Amino acid sequence: MALLCLGLCGTAAAQGIGGRLGNMTNGGGLANNPFSHRGGEGKDSLSRPHKHVEENITIHYQYLDDVKTYSLDTSINDFYRYIPLKDHDAYLGNLGTPTRSLIYEPSLQPGWDPGFHAFDDYRLTLDRTPFYETTRPYTVLEYLIGAKQEQMIDVFHTQNPRDNFNFGFHYRKINAPGYFRNQNTNDDSYNVFLHYNTRNKRYNLYASFISNKLNTGENGGIRNDSLLTDPDFTDRRTIPTNLGGDDPSPVGFFSTPIATKSAFKETGFLFRQQYDWGKGDTLQINDTTRKYIFNPVFRVEHTLRTGKIAATYSDSISGETPDYYLFKYDLDNLDGGKVLAEHNWTYFSNDLSVMQFPVRGNLAHFLKAGASYETVRGQFLYNSLSFSNILGHFEYHNTTKNRKWELDALGQLYLAGNNFGDYHISGSLSRYLNDKLGDVKVAFGNVNQTPSFVYRFFQSNRFLSLNTDLKKSNTTLLQFIADNQELKYHLAVNYYLLTNYTYFKSFLESGQYSTAFNLLQVLFSKQFTLGHFNWYVDLAYQQTDGAAPLHVPNFWTRNRFTFEGTFFKNLILCTGVELRYNTAYYADDYSPVLQQFVSQRVEKIGNDYPDVGAFIHFRIKTFTAFVRAENLNAFVGRNIIQIPHYPYPDFAFRVGLKWGYIN
Repeated sequence: MALLCLGLCGTAAAQGIGGRLGNMTNGGGLANNPFSHRGGEGKDSLSRPHKHVEENITIHYQYLDDVKTYSLDTSINDFYRYIPLKDHDAYLGNLGTPTRSLIYEPSLQPGWDPGFHAFDDYRLTLDRTPFYETTRPYTVLEYLIGAKQEQMIDVFHTQNPRDNFNFGFHYRKINAPGYFRNQNTNDDSYNVFLHYNTRNKRYNLYASFISNKLNTGENGGIRNDSLLTDPDFTDRRTIPTNLGGDDPSPVGFFSTPIATKSAFKETGFLFRQQYDWGKGDTLQINDTTRKYIFNPVFRVEHTLRTGKIAATYSDSISGETPDYYLFKYDLDNLDGGKVLAEHNWTYFSNDLSVMQFPVRGNLAHFLKAGASYETVRGQFLYNSLSFSNILGHFEYHNTTKNRKWELDALGQLYLAGNNFGDYHISGSLSRYLNDKLGDVKVAFGNVNQTPSFVYRFFQSNRFLSLNTDLKKSNTTLLQFIADNQELKYHLAVNYYLLTNYTYFKSFLESGQYSTAFNLLQVLFSKQFTLGHFNWYVDLAYQQTDGAAPLHVPNFWTRNRFTFEGTFFKNLILCTGVELRYNTAYYADDYSPVLQQFVSQRVEKIGNDYPDVGAFIHFRIKTFTAFVRAENLNAFVGRNIIQIPHYPYPDFAFRVGLKWGYIN
């Protein structure tokens, strides 16, 4: 079932809804994790027994363009830290299939975008590559297995051969045949990274390579939801589906031939160099030890990015399901032939930036300005195109030395090229009040962006989707955040104003809603504790214009009721039940050929009962195990459905193991 990579990266997000806005901007941008804990910064120590002497490891990491330092997350009370799905995701019913968020998460990044984001949750990316520093080599092996031969493997390693050089790699594999016919998934993701700085601390080099090969069978959903309660179809793989034929696909762990499938493939390479001017100094640690430190005043930074992205749909047995293509795509003459779509993109960008650090010794106080030049080439079935862009950007960040105030300002503007006129401006001000009152933050952002390319052009061997009338879309966000560790709550209030909202209005045609509309979003998390008993509650309230094509549930919640504690000195235990529920709404449908979610106003999707699971998680030193009974609601009613005609699995067990090795 599962490659558990997110646990290694040790997301510094808070539990539950925490981290939900973290992907909205790059570091220093509009909405860094609104529920991030101040305690998430700094170092974390792991230990192992060795010849009756306790050996310790100190390990922490940073992301590019992020001033914060994070420690590994070793908590065990939230399973969604260990699989590449979020607690608020809706998906097609199998691990590795396309996902969309039940909590609105807009893309606030201007510029070129191919538009294929259905598999984003499973990708390892250049922007979110962590760069580590560790006192000992550290390896993590994870394995998770579930019903119907679901498996996930995760391997992670990092080490510092020298104190100024770190490298590591991360590999994840997902293979899940699924409960229903023709929904096999077979994913492989890689990330190799390194960081080097010279002894005099003036030169830094960062390099990262990623590769994602994500393959999923497309079944178009089941033909009739009523079959879920038909006693003749207790074996879910016998329920007829809209795509993929009537014969279940063969299953293989390392290679799985799939007749009707989508594929998303990506490779990327990032290379960043920095050279600093400033002043060095020697810090006396003790009578015999000194440490050399360097305080930069001025920095020159060069960043190179290059990569390829390919999104493919292929159905070699389309003649077995002609009614589906006729009804959804208006194709009435398939003749048993193949349906094929291929979009291949290659990009290359160069960025040169300069930075100034006004206050000696405070690297979190800087002014940065630079320019980028990028070239993009798209290759499709019958034609190709290429274009370039010139981008200017600036950033000001100031975290005071007492860490009580934090000011951020960011600007990006496309000065020339295909995306001329795209821009992003944002600013935020946060204040740490005290331990009892916590942190508060206010933020503003505005993004003007060219709609993703897939909205304007999509080509297959059977049809062409073309929309040349799309205008730039504009999104404004006003945000308030409160984060309190003492009272264990996290609150974010987001107000969005959207103009020229772009979406898919059918399985092959995009549209744009020119009328400006707003969306109010309130996200709240809190932990209640009574002895060993805990209640973790996550709530989301969303309200928008009913006429707009953006559809989200008005109310979503997740509740975890747990018994937790440390027993027998080394046993950390967390056991309990978990419930998730959202109100009914016009949930987006899914277009397999386009790999896109489609707005619809025909059928409201809702469930009369919550999605229920029970679990036992425990950790002994660096060994962690998970035993989970999921989808208990299947005993009392129909399968949960979050996307039209794509039911979730039946009752199932998942077992996960994770070993951390200090070498």
